Formats: sequence, structure tokens, C-alpha cells
Amino acid sequence: MQLSWKHAVAGLALVAAATTAVAQQRVFFGIATGGTGGTYYPLGGMLAQLISNKATVDGRKFAATAEAAGASVGNARLLGSKEIESAFVAADILDQAYNGKAQFANTPVKNLRALGALYPETVQLVVRANANINSVKDLKGKSISSGAPGSGQYQLVTDLLRVNGLSRSDVKEDSSSFSQAMDKIKDGNLDATLITAGIPVAAITDAAQSHPIRILPLAGAEVAALLKEQPYYTQVNLPANTYRGQAAAVPTIAVMAVWTAHDGVADNVAYEVTKALYENTAIMGQVHVQGRNISLQTATAVGSVPLHPGALRYFREKGIVK
Repeated sequence: MQLSWKHAVAGLALVAAATTAVAQQRVFFGIATGGTGGTYYPLGGMLAQLISNKATVDGRKFAATAEAAGASVGNARLLGSKEIESAFVAADILDQAYNGKAQFANTPVKNLRALGALYPETVQLVVRANANINSVKDLKGKSISSGAPGSGQYQLVTDLLRVNGLSRSDVKEDSSSFSQAMDKIKDGNLDATLITAGIPVAAITDAAQSHPIRILPLAGAEVAALLKEQPYYTQVNLPANTYRGQAAAVPTIAVMAVWTAHDGVADNVAYEVTKALYENTAIMGQVHVQGRNISLQTATAVGSVPLHPGALRYFREKGIVK
């Protein structure tokens, strides 16, 4: 019995040592995304799988994970404090964070480094079909969700209200997530919500299956004025039939999503994860249609934030940066 006990203990020790050795051979790499009802989350999950399956550095495999997070503003701050290796951030928020503007005034996040541009995020102003809201001006006295104060969504609602002669005091505030906001719209407890994400957005798709909703157009002189202030946004059309009941195309605006790291991520790690993404973009398109829009041709459209040296090395090898 004593011999068996000793053998068991020795066996457990060997298993523990082997487990530790395997863990030490892995390169842990996190990706901060957004809420589960948006587009960041499923694409981030697929990207994590792709890196874990395809990438190696110095003979070690990656253990990549995608984490639900507070989206652009929260993600930029996570990178600023180096609490995670990478994150998805909208280009306008990335510019504001790096240059200390808007909600980052006097607190610039100078350690941000871009790994590459991803896909366009479409701004969708969703309202209850019977809410009697046909324009931004009609939001006066209505309830609208725009996410947490200080978020990119919150800032965009503020700007849209301002160019239409309104302020936040003219609307009833709500700070629900995408999924929560759409549930409230379905229940009649919320009039509108602003959602900026790659289309189609799961939360909107789910709601439209059983409840009538409308996507308001964002166009005209007011939006043109906003675009002059916000160079990272561009005028686009939400294609007809993106959602059930939306028979016609809807003019709106969009901004690019950017995969971003911080300057503490090793150059060879940044190189390998960037390579893993841009050499396997077809895989990204399998989880969400916006994955098909991730391309080397637009990868360097990251705005004012410097490319990470590891990503820059890869883009030079591919001939898209001289």
C-alpha cells in the first residue's frame, strides 16, 4: 500500500510538472471586444480561435481569448493600463484617446499601437415603429439609450442632438447595452437606441423577427456638419432588407473598427497575431458577414495612431507599406 501511495504521489507530481510545462509553452493573448449582442464579440471570439490554432512564436503556440468588454472607450482605457493585450476600438475613439480629445481630454493614451483596420461599423438609430419618431429632432421628450456616459455611443448621440439643435437635457436618458435596449424597445419601455456596429447586429436582428422597428435615416445638412467635425465617419447606406421589415436602403454614417494593442506587446507577438488575421480572413467571414470586409487593402487605414512595429513589419513584407 505504501509503495502504491508513493507511486500515486509521484504520478501526480509528474502530471503537475507536465501541465506547468505546457502552460509555459503557451503565449497568452487577450482580445477585449464588446457586449454579446454586438459584432465585436463574435468576431473577437473567432479571431481568438484563429490565433490559437494558426499562430506560433519562438516555437510556442498561443492561448488567445476574447473577452466581453465595454467596447471602444472602455477598451482604449484597458489598453492604456495594459490590462489586456489587444482590443477592438472605433477609429474616432482611437484618435480621441491617442490625442487626448473629447472624453480623453487631458488624459491622452499614448501607448496605443494599431494592429490593423478591420471593417466599417454602421450607425443605426433604431426606434419603435409606433414611437412617432421620424428624425433626430423628433427625439425631443423621448427616451433613448446610448450606452454608458463617456462611451463612444454616448458621445455620438450628444453630437447628433447638438447638430439638430437639441441637447441631452431634451431627451430621457437610458444606458442599456445593445441587447437590453432592444428588449426594452420590444416591451415598449424605450423609444429609441443608437447602435454602432458591423451589420447585421444580432440584437437588432432578433428584435426585428417579432416586433416592428424602424431605422431612421441620418443624412442632410445636419449630418454633413457633423461629418466635417468627425473625419473618421463617412456617409453610407444601410442596405435594404438588412433587417426584417426594412424594405428600402437607409442613408446613415459609418466608422472603421481598428484592432489595437499597446506598446508593451512584444514585436514578434504583434507580428504573428497580425499575420494570423490577415492571412486567414476567409475564416473570419464564416462567423459574421463583416469578417469578409477585413482585408489587407484597408488594413493600414488606422488614422492617427501609429502602427505597432510588429504589424508594420508584416505589412512591409506584404508590400502594402514601404
